[in-house]
Amino acid sequence: MTIAAAAAPVAASVVSSPDGTDRVVELSDALAQAGVAAILADAGLLTAARAETAAHEPARLPLLADAELLAPVVPGKILCLGYNYRGHAPDGVDPTANDPEWPDVFVKTPNTLAGPRDAVVIPPGATDVDYEGEVAVVIGRRAQRVTLDEALDHVGGYTILNDVSDRAWQRRQSQWALGKCSDGFAPLGPWVVTPDEVPDPHNLLVEVERDGVVTVSQSTSTTIFSVAFVIHHLSQVLTLEPGDVVSTGTPQKLPAAQDAHRPLAHGDAVTVRVSGVGELTTRFVGAEGLATSSRPTTGTLQEAHA
Repeated sequence: MTIAAAAAPVAASVVSSPDGTDRVVELSDALAQAGVAAILADAGLLTAARAETAAHEPARLPLLADAELLAPVVPGKILCLGYNYRGHAPDGVDPTANDPEWPDVFVKTPNTLAGPRDAVVIPPGATDVDYEGEVAVVIGRRAQRVTLDEALDHVGGYTILNDVSDRAWQRRQSQWALGKCSDGFAPLGPWVVTPDEVPDPHNLLVEVERDGVVTVSQSTSTTIFSVAFVIHHLSQVLTLEPGDVVSTGTPQKLPAAQDAHRPLAHGDAVTVRVSGVGELTTRFVGAEGLATSSRPTTGTLQEAHA
């Protein structure tokens, strides 16, 4: 993960103490200043970070709750998928019958990046802001025209992204950029979990709660395109660099949540929870009277919560 420090953002790790509280391991200067993306990209640095993490007694470490968390990485690219989860199919109906041939890919621009505890400002005049909880892949090794079999070797880890969207703007055009790219519309974090801690990215439960009510609950086993295929597919066109983020799409909302849809409003909170990865809670605020923050956003590592 990445935390704010006096001089600049630094990489850190997270461990759990015997009492169940999460604690922060402040890594040595060389590792802390290298940053999460560099640690994920270098086996030697990752081994050193793990060794430093293991050497600490958790009960003596600072509380995670007291740390200022930033986005774990600052990606050069945030690439997202549209329709990538199958919905419920009635008995006797082939659930793959309506699968698209290729992933529906779009981008979120750099201004969308937000930290895991940053409030998302609802833009003035926005009438239908919505949330999408997603498993996000962080690239660990440069990927250029990689084969399907090689693709997972380029994964540095997994984190969570809330693909905040303005549906009104999204419906105004065939290209989704203006509906996806308002400032702060990509909360990311809270940390990166390395692949050894997520042996099967297609066996994770994605749940979303809005103000305490579960609105999404679906396994990544129902995705149409695998993580390996998506990385392979994207790398045929553009080069994926360490720290880049590929968000794997959102499951459908539960029927009751779809029926009761209402746009996000000031004071709403959305928690995205992914088994084996963690949870990301985002608070939404109205733009009126909110001072603009000038704090830069940056990235980091969690143990194998790198």
